[in-house]
Amino acid sequence: MGKTTFSPSSLPCDRLPSPPLELTYRNMTSAIEAATRIPRDSHPISRTNISDSALKVMSRLRSQGYQGYLVGGAVRDLMLGNQPKDFDVATDATPEQVHELFRNSRIIGRRFKIVHVRFGREIIEVTTFRGHHDDVEPEEKPKETQRQARQAASGMLLRDNVYGSLEDDAIRRDFSVNSLYYCSSDFSVFDYAQGVRDLEQRQIRIIGDPEKRYREDPVRMLRAIRFAAKLDFDIEADTAEPIADLAYMLEAVPAARLFDEMLKLFMAGYALRTFTLLREYQLLDHLFPATASALDETPYALALIEAAMRSTDERIAADKSVTPAFILAALLWPPTIQLMRQIEDTGAAPLAALQEAAQTIVSEQIHHIAIPRRFTMPMKEIWEFQLRLLKRRGKQVNSMVAHRRFRAAYDFLLLREASGEDLDGLGKFWTELQEKLPPAPPGGEADDSSEEEAPRRRRRRRRRPRKQ
Repeated sequence: MGKTTFSPSSLPCDRLPSPPLELTYRNMTSAIEAATRIPRDSHPISRTNISDSALKVMSRLRSQGYQGYLVGGAVRDLMLGNQPKDFDVATDATPEQVHELFRNSRIIGRRFKIVHVRFGREIIEVTTFRGHHDDVEPEEKPKETQRQARQAASGMLLRDNVYGSLEDDAIRRDFSVNSLYYCSSDFSVFDYAQGVRDLEQRQIRIIGDPEKRYREDPVRMLRAIRFAAKLDFDIEADTAEPIADLAYMLEAVPAARLFDEMLKLFMAGYALRTFTLLREYQLLDHLFPATASALDETPYALALIEAAMRSTDERIAADKSVTPAFILAALLWPPTIQLMRQIEDTGAAPLAALQEAAQTIVSEQIHHIAIPRRFTMPMKEIWEFQLRLLKRRGKQVNSMVAHRRFRAAYDFLLLREASGEDLDGLGKFWTELQEKLPPAPPGGEADDSSEEEAPRRRRRRRRRPRKQ
């Protein structure tokens, strides 16, 4: 792949960046080299593979005197010959300036403000170039010193609204493969952190000192896992080394944010490899501590979770619907069934024991990952259905097949058997029963599991006539 050294005169983009002579980041192992310009005839990116909406955003920014580059995962995926799902744009315009340019936009975020520009169902995320944090004061310093950025004593960034230049932004990116910029004006790609080299070597490498970067934002450890799983890359040795020791820092990340990260980890088509890496780097212990503890103590637990991950990946590959409720049911089943048996030993009935165990495990789990009720409710129903499926006789057997949660519970039952659990042919019984019954509407493990409960209509009370 041909490359040329960065030179301002070689770029037709408006408001060109100045040459990055000594781009350094505090505690970096080495200085970031000057950007390498990769001309159109030396990279595989074609405008035909880029969203028209993203091209419009970049064009509009440039026409108003701002810089506008396609950046991050979109450039990375296009360089690898993959089609991105999302297109992000980076600019030197502030969020407020971007918002003024696009009536179809809104500013979101507190930790770092970004702009969403909506084109129908498509959203183009526009971010302002980020700056350095060398002068960011710790949280215990006087509040008047905490202006556009806030940093806790541990090093974690609490607010990140520090703007800078294109060069600053390149250094502030988390991984080298995400620090590639595409200019739609002359179709060039700019590489500030040897990202192309890492793409060629199929490795995930963090920009800067790994420990410092993870302390700034512990979620970067999850992102390293996610990109390695998604791209089937290795994590570079220095990038991987501190992860296990700093995994505990995930406990300081807001539980709601970790739920969003969990969806990215397990609901994107590479859940099984992600789960394996989370265990390898001891991150699962801090995301699902009860699950991590039960894996070695509960028979068939690991096989069940891996089977659920594999099933979810296969459904996504087949463009079938999936729901977090199903995969969460698999992840939390081992500690739930373990606690249920302990409660049963005290004399409790199976269903009561299961319900008590489920409530306890879920209550503990939401302190780590804030799972919304719209997922915990169907998850618990899938578990309770495992007891109902034990019944092979009675008037309600046939009617259970029509229950909205039957299909997900049935799929879960089959996974339990596939993981090695002996259920005395229960899966075969319910399979044969369905074959004898009239065909049900098409479905699968996701049917109705992700639906939110519809609000009940309030009955309007008739007004009584006043007494004359």
